[in-house]
Amino acid sequence: MARYLIQVSYTAESWAAQVKNPQDRLKAVGEMLAPAGITFVDVYYSFGEFDIVGIVDGPDNTTTAAGMIAVAAGGACSKIQTTPLLTSEEGLEAITKAGSVGYRPAGS
Repeated sequence: MARYLIQVSYTAESWAAQVKNPQDRLKAVGEMLAPAGITFVDVYYSFGEFDIVGIVDGPDNTTTAAGMIAVAAGGACSKIQTTPLLTSEEGLEAITKAGSVGYRPAGS
């Protein structure tokens, strides 16, 4: 399983609908994503650029992207940002591998 940070902004219309008829939309979205193997680890309402932030587990990048595209296609969100996450061990492995890449800036 891969882990992802999701950040979601609702449209004004979506907020208005939720205020008029409060319901657990996160539960509904979770149920929609579950058959694809995507599960919420932790989700929070937030203030600022994004209204929802959360951590999800997904089977792979393509499946998780498909799930987020399906959510976006529903029209309730003005912005969805999905960021693949690395564990600290995976990050250290990537840093270690970077040492063997041998990148040289142009002109050097």
